[in-house]
Amino acid sequence: MRRVQASATLVPDAGASALSEEYFRSAHHLRAERVTHTLVLRGHAGGVLHLPLIVRPIEGTPYRDAISPYGFPGGTVDGLCEVPKRDVDWGGTELVSIFVRDRVQGPPCFAEPTARNEVFFVDPKLPLDIKEMHRRHQRRNVRLGFVSTVCASREASADERRGFLDVYRQTMIRDEACHRYFFSDGYFEEVFASPGVWLATTRAPDGQVASSALIVRSDGLLHYYLGGTADAHLARSPAKNVFGAMIDLGTRLGLPLHLGGGLVRGDGLEDFKRGFANASARVHTHEIVCDPGVYSRLSEGQATGSFFPAYRTPRH
Repeated sequence: MRRVQASATLVPDAGASALSEEYFRSAHHLRAERVTHTLVLRGHAGGVLHLPLIVRPIEGTPYRDAISPYGFPGGTVDGLCEVPKRDVDWGGTELVSIFVRDRVQGPPCFAEPTARNEVFFVDPKLPLDIKEMHRRHQRRNVRLGFVSTVCASREASADERRGFLDVYRQTMIRDEACHRYFFSDGYFEEVFASPGVWLATTRAPDGQVASSALIVRSDGLLHYYLGGTADAHLARSPAKNVFGAMIDLGTRLGLPLHLGGGLVRGDGLEDFKRGFANASARVHTHEIVCDPGVYSRLSEGQATGSFFPAYRTPRH
């Protein structure tokens, strides 16, 4: 007989029960991501876990599923973590499945998480040996008149904010990113207004924003969250100067800087970030099937792979 250690319920509170001062569970981020619910897990021996979720209808069916907001939110832990998923009574959620993005460091929400891509860090407590080509390009850009600054996003000028939006969207178009990454102006207004966010900017000699990045503070880390480079300055790789500014911020604050990883293993983006890093780890997710029977029916005919839930596998 299956041993039930915790029961799960779904609260339609726009994530309010999971709020914290950490950026990825902050009111600003949850509003930007349009979080709809909090998953509340109560341990039968005590302890509670609160996870912010976006509940979604499953097109063409009467069912719903849920996903964590973007980033690395995990949950707000109050004496309950690393619960085996099989030992949770999921019936109270009335969901088919849940995809949970866990925090980068700290105890996982559930036992046996899925290790995803490798991500990279700059830890100010460890020796740092940036790739020589990166350093050479940084020095060249400084000689040419590129200037880098970092400020709290709430204090950034309108020009700096517009510059970020412009280079970020140019980058998404250039990389043919999926529509999910074309965030609205309202989304960025929420991010800019958060007290846990910084804006790093590198300007070209003519004063135009050449590259820019948003850095957020969450769960003991600084995270390189979103960024981009202007098409016109791509050849100079001013993002290397932005990374230098982010590293300096992490050193001043005494916090490791999480750079993220590549889009796929071994790609150019991964190699770029590895050239700045002095540590690495893997990010983790949790794939929860709340209603196995419905999940199986909806997933019929889908190829077995790493995408979860299987019934939402993108069609190419």
